[in-house]
Amino acid sequence: MKIRPYHAADEAAVVALWRESRITRPWNDPYKDIARKLAVQAEWFLVGTVEDDVIATVMAGYDGHRGWVNYFVVAPAHRGQGHARALMQHVEQAFLDAGVPKINLLVRSMNAEVIEFYRCLGYVQDEAVCLGKRLIRDTLP
Repeated sequence: MKIRPYHAADEAAVVALWRESRITRPWNDPYKDIARKLAVQAEWFLVGTVEDDVIATVMAGYDGHRGWVNYFVVAPAHRGQGHARALMQHVEQAFLDAGVPKINLLVRSMNAEVIEFYRCLGYVQDEAVCLGKRLIRDTLP
């Protein structure tokens, strides 16, 4: 797998991957999420490719206090081959190079397989409660 920055031509493949992997939600328009990311730290919107096909994505960002990881996914047909580990190591190195002291990420509590993946990479559950408030309601096409 090659890891590179997202290109505008990747949009359809990225959205298809997110939908196939069931990481989109009815209240998030993936096209708007892509546009929002491209406006902020676009260089940390990465894709993983195999033979020019997008098979993985990650949106990373740094808020000055913590690094954040979103839309981290590998296509189901390419899982179990080390791509997720390689992509996360790439993000962690980018964060280290930027002086980011800690990474935070959110995993749905019912997703035991993904929680175990992160535990194997050394991530631990923080004693914190995630709260959210929707400020802009996306309307999906």
